[in-house]
Amino acid sequence: MRIALLTEGGYPYARGEGGAWCDRLVRGLAHHEFDVYALSRSPRTEAGGRVEVPSHVRRFRAERLWGEPPAAALAPTCGGGRAARRARRADFLTHYRDLAAALAGGAGLGSADRADRFASGLYGLAEVAAEHGGLPDLLRGEDALAALESACRAPGVRPVLGDIVVTELLAVAELLERQLRPLSAPWYGSGELGAVDVCHAVSGGPAALPGLLAKRFCGTPLIVTEYTVRVREALLGNRAAGLAGAVRVLLGDYHRLLAGEGYRQAALVTPGSTHVRRWQERCGAPRDRMRTIYPGIDAARFALAGEAAEAEATAPAAHADPTLAWIGRIDPAKDLIALLHAFRAIRADEPRARLRIFYLRLRAADERAASYLGHCRTLAAQLFPYEAADANAVGESPVSFEEIGSPGAPELADAYAAGDVVVLSSSAEGFPLSLVEAMFCGRPTVSTDVGAVREVIGGTGLVVPPRNPKALADAAVDLLRGPERASRLGAAARERALALFTVTRCVDAFRESYLDVVAHHPVRREPLLDAAGDPRPFTVPAESHVPARLAPTPARPAWSRTPEPVGAPSASGGSPS
Repeated sequence: MRIALLTEGGYPYARGEGGAWCDRLVRGLAHHEFDVYALSRSPRTEAGGRVEVPSHVRRFRAERLWGEPPAAALAPTCGGGRAARRARRADFLTHYRDLAAALAGGAGLGSADRADRFASGLYGLAEVAAEHGGLPDLLRGEDALAALESACRAPGVRPVLGDIVVTELLAVAELLERQLRPLSAPWYGSGELGAVDVCHAVSGGPAALPGLLAKRFCGTPLIVTEYTVRVREALLGNRAAGLAGAVRVLLGDYHRLLAGEGYRQAALVTPGSTHVRRWQERCGAPRDRMRTIYPGIDAARFALAGEAAEAEATAPAAHADPTLAWIGRIDPAKDLIALLHAFRAIRADEPRARLRIFYLRLRAADERAASYLGHCRTLAAQLFPYEAADANAVGESPVSFEEIGSPGAPELADAYAAGDVVVLSSSAEGFPLSLVEAMFCGRPTVSTDVGAVREVIGGTGLVVPPRNPKALADAAVDLLRGPERASRLGAAARERALALFTVTRCVDAFRESYLDVVAHHPVRREPLLDAAGDPRPFTVPAESHVPARLAPTPARPAWSRTPEPVGAPSASGGSPS
């Protein structure tokens, strides 16, 4: 089988978990061929280079969703002279008006009408790109601005759009051009996405766009997988970028409509959790074509820590100080501020308790994370002054900040093992990978009830409301004071993680999904030709497509369903054998 993996800001660029699960999937299906089509979100995506892909990845294609488009794309060749250019412009404007109207909404356009008009505009623009050349010059031109302004001034649109100004229209046109660059990519011929058996998009955002066009132009079936909600990420990212309200509204609706179209056209949608599944259903994903597949995490990295936790449960060792561990990347959504305030309450009940904060290495350009880390260090110094055994000694803080992998700091598995209890304090979360890793290490956990946390834990840890330091502190103290209960929860958590979240289980689930989708949605291709132009035999399996519906099995007559008495003569008149 030949699979096209459609990624966005991840594999084969990302070296974090965002690309690691794709790499594990590809390597776990070594008997299949893969083509990788990657969309790059920003210069930072490419800054770290690409990971080494296995030999059965036959092709790699990339497209940037940032920066200026190539000069050739801004001045495409259009044969036929002025008449052809006018026809290209007229076709573009017709379909771009549909797209703009769908984004703006307005009177008389319900949700279904908007979805239909969005699809009509999107596929129409793709056909213009295929027939007349690329679109970047038109997407940034005056016609696009006029169409956007007209849509925003239409009756019944939201007030925030009615007050849109020229600078905001320019920003929307530029950002939409970047999002729509896959329309102009030369990926949809018979030698590219038209030659694969299935397209697998690893998000419902722009990564699904090439898959939608491959289905439209080539009939290639599409699978959409999401472990975080791409629509939600886009909305939060636009807000963090400081975009104006009207710009955020139009771009947010673009991402919602694109995700909805991807879900509806997909042969299979595979959310990574029930939390993601609810978002997808709200955006239009059909329930009868959904299958939850948890991400596969490399359990081998945490095997020693998990075995040590089992041994410790049978022969508990005395700890000098009860220790809480927090592991993750530095981000305001992780709510370390609430954790520090909770730890202050914990220290009131357990004066010897310690808090070790292990964080992943910061990127050089991530000023937001660096600023938040500095703020957390300052707060910790204020809440927990350095302690000393006597007046002449130099004390140390009960809170430590340690970078994973730095000299003198533990590795990831050792960081989890360093805590008697692992804490997750997030105010927002998608799929909590750090929680699964703690479970693999056999550690008891206290977590806030956000994202897919409750689904992942499944009764093997304590869950408290988010942004509630007192509840977090009370749960942590309960486990610190009850080591037997903590050991039981840690052992149950490890068993649950090994049953649900391993690489093998994930790879097997996707193998079955690929086979099922290809069996029900075979791609119809012309037979391959030899050098003389004659069809090559056996290049298209005869069983790959059944042209007519099989006739239903006729109902058996009533007499044939009536059991005969034992020893009665047979229908042919002979005796029963």
